Amino acid sequence: MKLIGYFRSSAAYRVRIALNLKGISVEHASRHLRKGEQFSDDYAALNPQKLVPSLVLDDGTVLTQSLAILEYLEETHPEPPLLPRDAVGRARVRALSLIVSADIHPIQNLRVMAYLRHKFDQTEESAFAWSRHWIETGFDAYEATLDQGSAGVFSHGDHPTMADMCLVPQVFNATRFKVDMRRYPTIQRIYDACMKHPAFDAAQPSKQPDAEP
Repeated sequence: MKLIGYFRSSAAYRVRIALNLKGISVEHASRHLRKGEQFSDDYAALNPQKLVPSLVLDDGTVLTQSLAILEYLEETHPEPPLLPRDAVGRARVRALSLIVSADIHPIQNLRVMAYLRHKFDQTEESAFAWSRHWIETGFDAYEATLDQGSAGVFSHGDHPTMADMCLVPQVFNATRFKVDMRRYPTIQRIYDACMKHPAFDAAQPSKQPDAEP
Protein backbone atom coordinates (compact mmCIF):
# COMPACT_ATOMS: atom_id res chain seq x y z
CA MET A 1 0.00 0.00 0.00
CA LYS A 2 0.98 3.61 -0.51
CA LEU A 3 -0.13 6.57 1.60
CA ILE A 4 -0.07 9.89 -0.23
CA GLY A 5 -0.10 12.72 2.27
CA TYR A 6 1.64 15.85 3.47
CA PHE A 7 3.56 16.13 6.71
CA ARG A 8 1.39 18.90 8.13
CA SER A 9 -1.98 17.58 6.94
CA SER A 10 -4.21 16.77 9.91
CA ALA A 11 -6.11 14.19 7.89
CA ALA A 12 -2.95 12.39 6.79
CA TYR A 13 -1.65 12.58 10.36
CA ARG A 14 -4.73 10.63 11.55
CA VAL A 15 -4.05 7.84 9.10
CA ARG A 16 -0.34 7.68 9.97
CA ILE A 17 -1.24 7.13 13.62
CA ALA A 18 -3.63 4.30 12.75
CA LEU A 19 -1.11 2.60 10.47
CA ASN A 20 1.53 2.80 13.18
CA LEU A 21 -0.84 1.51 15.85
CA LYS A 22 -1.83 -1.48 13.75
CA GLY A 23 1.73 -2.15 12.63
CA ILE A 24 0.96 -1.75 8.92
CA SER A 25 3.92 -0.83 6.73
CA VAL A 26 3.18 1.35 3.72
CA GLU A 27 5.10 3.33 1.16
CA HIS A 28 4.87 7.05 1.86
CA ALA A 29 4.56 9.72 -0.82
CA SER A 30 3.95 13.43 -0.49
CA ARG A 31 2.02 16.14 -2.27
CA HIS A 32 3.17 19.56 -1.11
CA LEU A 33 -0.09 21.35 -0.38
CA ARG A 34 1.39 24.83 -0.11
CA LYS A 35 3.00 24.43 -3.54
CA GLY A 36 -0.27 23.20 -5.03
CA GLU A 37 1.01 19.76 -6.02
CA GLN A 38 -2.40 18.30 -5.15
CA PHE A 39 -3.89 20.10 -8.15
CA SER A 40 -1.80 18.27 -10.75
CA ASP A 41 -3.69 16.24 -13.36
CA ASP A 42 -2.14 12.95 -12.29
CA TYR A 43 -3.18 13.42 -8.68
CA ALA A 44 -6.67 14.64 -9.60
CA ALA A 45 -7.08 11.38 -11.50
CA LEU A 46 -6.43 9.51 -8.24
CA ASN A 47 -8.39 11.80 -5.93
CA PRO A 48 -10.97 14.08 -7.59
CA GLN A 49 -11.21 16.19 -4.41
CA LYS A 50 -7.51 17.05 -4.79
CA LEU A 51 -6.99 16.55 -1.07
CA VAL A 52 -4.80 14.31 1.03
CA PRO A 53 -4.61 11.62 2.18
CA SER A 54 -5.12 8.99 -0.47
CA LEU A 55 -4.43 5.36 0.34
CA VAL A 56 -3.52 3.32 -2.73
CA LEU A 57 -4.13 -0.38 -2.13
CA ASP A 58 -2.00 -3.13 -3.63
CA ASP A 59 -4.57 -3.76 -6.38
CA GLY A 60 -4.58 -0.07 -7.35
CA THR A 61 -7.83 0.84 -5.60
CA VAL A 62 -7.65 4.36 -4.17
CA LEU A 63 -9.33 5.20 -0.87
CA THR A 64 -9.90 8.81 0.18
CA GLN A 65 -11.24 10.67 3.22
CA SER A 66 -9.33 9.95 6.41
CA LEU A 67 -12.22 8.56 8.46
CA ALA A 68 -13.23 6.22 5.65
CA ILE A 69 -9.62 5.03 5.52
CA LEU A 70 -9.58 4.49 9.29
CA GLU A 71 -12.78 2.44 9.04
CA TYR A 72 -11.23 0.39 6.21
CA LEU A 73 -8.12 -0.30 8.29
CA GLU A 74 -10.33 -1.28 11.23
CA GLU A 75 -12.26 -3.76 9.11
CA THR A 76 -9.23 -5.30 7.40
CA HIS A 77 -6.79 -5.18 10.33
CA PRO A 78 -9.01 -5.40 13.43
CA GLU A 79 -6.24 -5.62 16.02
CA PRO A 80 -5.62 -3.53 17.97
CA PRO A 81 -9.10 -2.01 17.61
CA LEU A 82 -9.74 1.66 16.87
CA LEU A 83 -13.34 1.36 18.07
CA PRO A 84 -14.82 -0.11 21.28
CA ARG A 85 -16.60 -3.45 21.16
CA ASP A 86 -19.97 -2.11 22.37
CA ALA A 87 -22.36 -0.18 20.13
CA VAL A 88 -22.74 2.78 22.49
CA GLY A 89 -18.98 3.09 22.85
CA ARG A 90 -18.50 2.99 19.07
CA ALA A 91 -21.13 5.69 18.63
CA ARG A 92 -19.44 7.86 21.24
CA VAL A 93 -16.01 7.48 19.67
CA ARG A 94 -17.38 8.28 16.23
CA ALA A 95 -19.15 11.35 17.63
CA LEU A 96 -15.93 12.64 19.19
CA SER A 97 -14.10 11.95 15.94
CA LEU A 98 -16.69 13.94 14.00
CA ILE A 99 -16.47 16.94 16.33
CA VAL A 100 -12.94 17.29 15.02
CA SER A 101 -13.13 15.95 11.48
CA ALA A 102 -16.52 17.42 10.50
CA ASP A 103 -17.05 20.48 12.70
CA ILE A 104 -13.56 21.90 13.35
CA HIS A 105 -11.10 20.84 10.69
CA PRO A 106 -12.99 21.62 7.45
CA ILE A 107 -13.53 25.31 8.26
CA GLN A 108 -9.98 26.06 9.36
CA ASN A 109 -7.92 24.07 6.89
CA LEU A 110 -5.51 25.40 4.29
CA ARG A 111 -7.91 25.94 1.42
CA VAL A 112 -10.48 27.75 3.58
CA MET A 113 -7.80 30.01 5.03
CA ALA A 114 -6.53 30.77 1.52
CA TYR A 115 -10.05 31.63 0.35
CA LEU A 116 -10.55 34.00 3.29
CA ARG A 117 -7.32 35.81 2.51
CA HIS A 118 -7.67 36.04 -1.26
CA LYS A 119 -11.44 36.37 -1.77
CA PHE A 120 -12.29 38.54 1.23
CA ASP A 121 -8.97 40.36 1.70
CA GLN A 122 -8.46 39.02 5.20
CA THR A 123 -5.11 39.51 6.85
CA GLU A 124 -3.09 36.62 8.23
CA GLU A 125 -4.07 37.79 11.71
CA SER A 126 -7.81 37.82 10.97
CA ALA A 127 -7.62 34.44 9.23
CA PHE A 128 -5.88 33.04 12.31
CA ALA A 129 -8.61 34.53 14.50
CA TRP A 130 -11.22 32.76 12.35
CA SER A 131 -9.45 29.42 12.78
CA ARG A 132 -8.93 29.96 16.48
CA HIS A 133 -12.65 30.65 16.98
CA TRP A 134 -13.75 27.40 15.33
CA ILE A 135 -11.11 25.32 17.09
CA GLU A 136 -12.20 26.74 20.44
CA THR A 137 -15.88 26.19 19.64
CA GLY A 138 -15.19 22.55 18.84
CA PHE A 139 -12.84 22.02 21.76
CA ASP A 140 -15.45 23.46 24.15
CA ALA A 141 -17.79 20.68 23.01
CA TYR A 142 -15.10 17.97 23.01
CA GLU A 143 -13.97 18.90 26.53
CA ALA A 144 -17.55 18.92 27.83
CA THR A 145 -18.21 15.53 26.23
CA LEU A 146 -15.09 14.09 27.87
CA ASP A 147 -16.22 15.47 31.20
CA GLN A 148 -19.50 13.54 30.92
CA GLY A 149 -17.64 10.46 32.02
CA SER A 150 -16.23 7.92 29.55
CA ALA A 151 -12.74 9.37 29.26
CA GLY A 152 -9.91 7.43 30.81
CA VAL A 153 -6.26 7.68 29.92
CA PHE A 154 -7.52 8.39 26.40
CA SER A 155 -10.70 9.92 24.99
CA HIS A 156 -12.67 6.73 25.58
CA GLY A 157 -11.28 4.46 28.24
CA ASP A 158 -7.67 3.42 28.60
CA HIS A 159 -6.84 2.43 25.03
CA PRO A 160 -6.38 4.78 22.06
CA THR A 161 -9.28 4.99 19.64
CA MET A 162 -10.21 6.75 16.44
CA ALA A 163 -11.20 9.77 18.51
CA ASP A 164 -7.63 10.24 19.72
CA MET A 165 -6.36 9.92 16.15
CA CYS A 166 -8.55 12.89 15.24
CA LEU A 167 -7.85 14.87 18.40
CA VAL A 168 -4.05 14.81 18.40
CA PRO A 169 -3.55 16.46 14.98
CA GLN A 170 -6.12 19.10 15.93
CA VAL A 171 -4.27 19.93 19.13
CA PHE A 172 -1.12 20.23 17.04
CA ASN A 173 -2.98 22.74 14.84
CA ALA A 174 -4.40 24.53 17.87
CA THR A 175 -0.90 25.36 19.09
CA ARG A 176 -0.06 26.80 15.66
CA PHE A 177 -3.14 29.03 15.87
CA LYS A 178 -2.28 30.09 19.43
CA VAL A 179 -5.25 28.49 21.18
CA ASP A 180 -4.84 28.71 24.95
CA MET A 181 -4.86 25.03 25.82
CA ARG A 182 -5.14 25.83 29.54
CA ARG A 183 -8.88 26.12 28.81
CA TYR A 184 -8.95 22.40 27.99
CA PRO A 185 -7.21 20.46 30.77
CA THR A 186 -8.74 17.09 29.88
CA ILE A 187 -7.91 17.43 26.20
CA GLN A 188 -4.38 18.47 27.11
CA ARG A 189 -3.99 15.52 29.49
CA ILE A 190 -5.14 13.08 26.81
CA TYR A 191 -2.90 14.68 24.20
CA ASP A 192 0.09 14.32 26.51
CA ALA A 193 -0.76 10.65 27.10
CA CYS A 194 -1.07 10.05 23.37
CA MET A 195 2.28 11.61 22.59
CA LYS A 196 3.95 9.15 24.98
CA HIS A 197 2.65 6.32 22.79
CA PRO A 198 5.12 5.25 20.05
CA ALA A 199 2.42 5.12 17.35
CA PHE A 200 1.48 8.76 17.94
CA ASP A 201 5.03 9.96 18.43
CA ALA A 202 6.28 8.44 15.16
CA ALA A 203 3.35 9.99 13.23
CA GLN A 204 3.98 13.59 14.27
CA PRO A 205 4.77 16.03 11.44
CA SER A 206 8.37 16.74 12.43
CA LYS A 207 9.25 13.06 12.01
CA GLN A 208 7.99 12.67 8.44
CA PRO A 209 10.33 12.42 5.43
CA ASP A 210 8.85 15.56 3.85
CA ALA A 211 8.96 17.62 7.07
CA GLU A 212 9.99 21.25 6.83
CA PRO A 213 10.88 23.78 9.56
